Amino acid sequence: MVNRSACLMASLLWCIGCATVAEAAEGKLHTPQGVRLLENKSFDDSPPARRQILELYKDLRVTDVCDGMDLIGLQDVGLMDPAIRPLWRDEEHFTHRFVGFAVTVRYLPSDVRVGQGSFPTLEGFQRFKREQYARAPDPWVEALKPGDVVVMDVNGVVEGGNIGSNNSLRWVEHGVVGVVTNGGARDTDEIVKVKRPALYLRHGYSTRGVRPGRMITESYNFPINCGGVLVYPGDLIVADGDGVIVVPRQYALEVGRLARRIHDDDEASRRQRFQRLGIPLDETVRPTKAPPARP
Repeated sequence: MVNRSACLMASLLWCIGCATVAEAAEGKLHTPQGVRLLENKSFDDSPPARRQILELYKDLRVTDVCDGMDLIGLQDVGLMDPAIRPLWRDEEHFTHRFVGFAVTVRYLPSDVRVGQGSFPTLEGFQRFKREQYARAPDPWVEALKPGDVVVMDVNGVVEGGNIGSNNSLRWVEHGVVGVVTNGGARDTDEIVKVKRPALYLRHGYSTRGVRPGRMITESYNFPINCGGVLVYPGDLIVADGDGVIVVPRQYALEVGRLARRIHDDDEASRRQRFQRLGIPLDETVRPTKAPPARP
């Protein structure tokens, strides 16, 4: 004798299956609704506010800022992995150093590949290349302001050429003072030759390939991870030969004032040692302000 419950279950499954087929036949599609749980922070981004911070951090070193972060209980919070290194170090003019405000960009691995002989003609591949470049654009360039730093998370795409000698100069034209990425860059000989923009890469390595078939642009000006650090849009980025440190924007003035005192005290001490040792004074130990006149 057939079990009545089993018959009822089979009938129910058959009805559900018919409904699913009917919906598919009607062409109904479902798009999952994503939710960003980590919201951006609000801050004063007016020109006077930006100038005040940049002036406060002028010539400060990563170590000064790190010490300032320590003093307010943010030990190692903003220190990027030491694998994020400068592409070059200019010991004469320090053009590899910078301080600026983060514009964050996030890339993802491409979901499109083509095999050998996929296109019968070169034009076919060029069309594919154009289509895939359209999925990896730089829309964030129009949001750049003078004094900005582009901070990138490439999500492990080690051969995606999203930084090159040509497009990076376009960013400089828009006011970018530096670029930080957990990926790499291409055309590095030319970038090193002109020394613009200052560039910090994962192990200082080169990415040789182009973007199509390798990476797509996911978003910009949202929180990202770079070098093991949470970077919000607008955070302060300080970079020199010791690496990169991120100062949360809400602490930028407090940390900057502490770091300034540390830097000035250290500079004064080193200046005295230079003089005792007979080392010619250079820009790292020269007083930035004239001493006050004696009464």
